[in-house]
Order: sequence, then structure tokens, then C-alpha cells
Amino acid sequence: MQNLGIAITGSGSAVPKNSLDNQGLMQFVETTDEWIATRTGIRQRRLANPGESLKDIATSASQKALAMAGIEPQDVDLILLATSTSDDLFGSACQVQAALGADQAVAFDLTAACSGFVFGLVTAAQYIRTGVYQNVLLIGADILSRWIDWEDRRTCVLFGDGAGAVVLQANQSDRLLGFELKSDGTQNGCLNVPYTASPRKLTEEVVVAKGNYQPLAMNGKEVYRFAVQKVPEIIDKALFHCQLTVGQIDWLVLHQANQRILNAVAERLKIPPEKVISNVASYGNTSAASIPLALDEAVRQNKIQTNDIIAASGFGAGLTWGAAIFQWGR
Repeated sequence: MQNLGIAITGSGSAVPKNSLDNQGLMQFVETTDEWIATRTGIRQRRLANPGESLKDIATSASQKALAMAGIEPQDVDLILLATSTSDDLFGSACQVQAALGADQAVAFDLTAACSGFVFGLVTAAQYIRTGVYQNVLLIGADILSRWIDWEDRRTCVLFGDGAGAVVLQANQSDRLLGFELKSDGTQNGCLNVPYTASPRKLTEEVVVAKGNYQPLAMNGKEVYRFAVQKVPEIIDKALFHCQLTVGQIDWLVLHQANQRILNAVAERLKIPPEKVISNVASYGNTSAASIPLALDEAVRQNKIQTNDIIAASGFGAGLTWGAAIFQWGR
């Protein structure tokens, strides 16, 4: 079977209507706008109300991406939904497929937390490169507000909800130039939504567990240290694979976790601030949505142009991290 290249031909994004700024947070948690902005760069975040679903924002982002790519939902062969917060524990990708009317597409969820979009990008590329599928819709979407302890100021100030999507299509030249993915389960305790079980006795011999998930827990100092060390390293490795230098990067699109992390990574790589895409001030940390959301905004603002070389890197729970170097458009 002939190997093919890939091109990223469309992007889209969507966020909930409700916006909560730092002054709003001050009404129910002990914090200040200055404290949050200085330590994170975040000014506001979008939060889904009880009537808004992951399926809704993922579908909206997807429709915009398909429109930009110029293809119909029926043309999509595969839908990958990178998320940790599906509406259904069994996954939401099939719900998005139905909502789009993409009745020819196979659909499944992929969970790699804040690294999900980069892991999904690499996964999607393999299906296209081997000739199995021609058109893949990749979505990164999360509603982390469902799993936040809104009395814990260490975490509740950081996260927001959103969705971003891209269309990948078979192409004569391969626009995914290089990538590197990593995982380290020994550090899982640094960032997780832990499962706890309460026993339920069915018979004298059989006891099962009634499952519950606790709110998101994070060791902020360890995650910061991990990101600042590992992200520059993995971008360097991805660049090595495609025989490019840092100086050839047009745009750095990192997972939008914290402005201080973005600044530190760029500084270590010696990438000037004007090449760093950042919208963390407006949306906070939207997990798997953050890279495609930032990417889509930059494309629609005409910052990112066809043939621009983009270094994208995600990092987060698992712990997982990864980088992908790609050129925008055909």
C-alpha cells in the first residue's frame, strides 16, 4: 500500500457563552486578580452551563473546521475526539459523528489529557500515511469545570472549557515534518482526577465497588518544573527528526496552561516572544482544546499563513508530553 502525506487544511473552535473573570472568582474564593494574573497570565475563562455539553462545543468547532477545509461531513472517514471529559463514560466521539451527519466516519475517543491534541494529530497521521483513510477530523475538547473543586484556589483559577478542531487530508507532500511523544506513569500523582470506590456487598462472598471520581488534584510546582524541563527537550527532538533548527520555526503553539510556562519554554529555546501564540489570558487552561483553539484563532487572525512552520507541544496528566512540527495548509 502506497504511503501518503498529510496536510492540515482547516481549523475551527468553539467556547461556552458564559465568561468568568478573575473579579468574579473573588466572590467565592480567596484570591485577587493580581495574584492570578501574575502567576498564571489568566484574566478570564469560559465555563459551560449545565445545559451545554461537550458534544455541542465539539460539533460547533468541527463544523467550522470542515467549512474551512471545504469538505462535507459525509466526506470524513475518521473522527478522533481527544478529551478527558466526555459526556458519556464510554465516549462522545460517536455523538459528535451523529450530530455532524458524518455517517461514513468511524469515530472514537482518545484520552491523553492536555497532550491529547498532539497525540491525536500523530495518531490521525498514521491512518492517512498508510492509505487507510483520506479525510480525518481531529477534535480537542474538554469541560474541566465539571471536575474542579471551586473552593480550591490552587486549581479553580486555572481551568476553562472549550473545543478546537482540525481537518487532516491526504496530500502529495507530507506536512507533518516530525514528532516525538513521551509518557511517565511514575508521576501520575502530580496531576489527576482520582477514582475512589465505596464497597457494595452483593452477597456474602461478592463485594463490588461503587465508583466515584474526586475533583481534579494537582501539584502545581512539580507540573511547572516538569513542563519547563521536558517541553523544550521534546521540541528539540521533534526538530531533530525533521532536520530543522529552532530558527526555522515560524510559530510556537504550546498547550495554554500558564503564561509563565510559555515564557520559560520560549526563553529556553531562544524563540522570540512575537513568535509565541498565546490566548491563555482569555480562556485559561482548556486541556486538549487549548492547542487547536489557539491555532484556529491565529489562523483566523491571519497570523498563521500557508507554509508557515509550527512547533506544537502538549503536556499534562499521565504524565504525558509530546511535540509535533508541521506546516500549515497544503
